[in-house]
Amino acid sequence: MLPIGTIAPNFTLHSTPDQRLTLEELRNKKVILAFYPADWSPVCGNQMALYNEMLKYFSRHNAQLIGISVDSKWSHLAFSDQNKFGFPLLSDFEPKGEVARLYEAYDDHTGECRRALYVIDEKGIVRWSYLSPVGINPGADGILDALEELDTVKSTNQ
Repeated sequence: MLPIGTIAPNFTLHSTPDQRLTLEELRNKKVILAFYPADWSPVCGNQMALYNEMLKYFSRHNAQLIGISVDSKWSHLAFSDQNKFGFPLLSDFEPKGEVARLYEAYDDHTGECRRALYVIDEKGIVRWSYLSPVGINPGADGILDALEELDTVKSTNQ
């Protein structure tokens, strides 16, 4: 995992079959990167569904959630549509795992993303990270705690 205080590596990935999202486009917002192994797996489905339910809480902290896996843009489209996700799923498909490798969230043995979370501040700096065991949904408490701490630090410094 990247150390806290590291500038988050920029990337551009497909968010739909015909659209791309670049991390730098989200400057002035906090960004939650949720790397996960695979669309359609039970734990990943539960994790992403939980995060979808938490979107209103994330947005209160001016935070944008982004899911990333090595699945194709077409798999993400179907997975997102079926689950009615209100956040982008980015395809780190080709070259496979390139962005996950930048974030030290790629598992060479399985060829999938590890279940890794990052919170990046408005200036593009990694402020929190967590690596969960692959079979366990890490939940949202750590993300919310990190967002609240960032807001507290920001209000203290103003």
